[in-house]
Amino acid sequence: MRPLARLRAQHNPFVVPSHPRQAHHGSLGARMTSRLALTALGPVFCAMAVTLFSLNDVVMKTLSGDYALHQLVLISSIVGMSIILLIIAPLSGGWHVLRTARPGQHLLRASFVFFANITFFLGLASLPLADCVALFFVSPFLITIFSVLFLGETVGRHRWAAVAFGFVGVLIILRPGTDAFQIAALFPIAAAFGYAGLHIMTRRMRHTDNAVAMVFSIQLFFMVTSLLIGLIIGGGQFAAQTDPALAFLFRGWSWPTQADLPLVLVVGVFASVGGWCISQAYRLGEAALVAPVEYLALPLSILWGILIFGQWPDALALTGMAMIVTSGLYTVWRDNRAATVS
Repeated sequence: MRPLARLRAQHNPFVVPSHPRQAHHGSLGARMTSRLALTALGPVFCAMAVTLFSLNDVVMKTLSGDYALHQLVLISSIVGMSIILLIIAPLSGGWHVLRTARPGQHLLRASFVFFANITFFLGLASLPLADCVALFFVSPFLITIFSVLFLGETVGRHRWAAVAFGFVGVLIILRPGTDAFQIAALFPIAAAFGYAGLHIMTRRMRHTDNAVAMVFSIQLFFMVTSLLIGLIIGGGQFAAQTDPALAFLFRGWSWPTQADLPLVLVVGVFASVGGWCISQAYRLGEAALVAPVEYLALPLSILWGILIFGQWPDALALTGMAMIVTSGLYTVWRDNRAATVS
């Protein structure tokens, strides 16, 4: 699953474990035909998810100039928590699935998700949409490094070469030491670090905790933390900020206007439906077919940036984006090849 899709899915109530394999009836040919049809739906669901997540980014960027980030996060998490308690938990066996014997690890994991989301959205407030999305794609490279450092995994020279190539693409977009460099560009990279930490925690917990409990703990953390932040700075006492990202963070809470209210509510809807779509994509389709479709996010971000915000990437930015995507797709191909061989 692509970094951005997984990041949204990690605190999304629709991303739940697939059901145990059910008994199949009918002829072998019918079963194979049915399976092929379902597999073909995987990339379709993935494209739908990526489109919804991309539109969600557009909405967050649009609202970032008028509302507080923690207010929008609270509204989105309330929508997600409602779906968990009213739909997902009952369908997954009851509310007892929300219990866990490892609250400390859930707290740490939720902290990584919260940090990753907050920093990514702060980046959206200041950066062109495409730049922010592209810089976040550094997360697969960080996950490779963290897997070696913290999980003791072995990475071959081809993967290390892909990581190096991708980092060169990041540097091209960042352009450190030039007038084009923006401090805000570090926000999506910080988000990538948070996501990499989340990924490592998830891999450590996946055999002992169910996905519903993981999602519940994240939604709860989002609600409590964003509410606490709102109680501390939601009055707008620190709102006098000239930087768009800092203004988004420290702005006081305000009731949405009639025109903005649908956009505020749709933030949670896009994230929830998108999470369901990406879950279906990987449940029905083959990862080798689904994962490359997730890179649709970058051309979409370029498209929305041009059409909605009038932001055209220059030649250097496009070069860096192409290098990051090439490196990511190569990594996906190597992973699928290794899985096939093993």
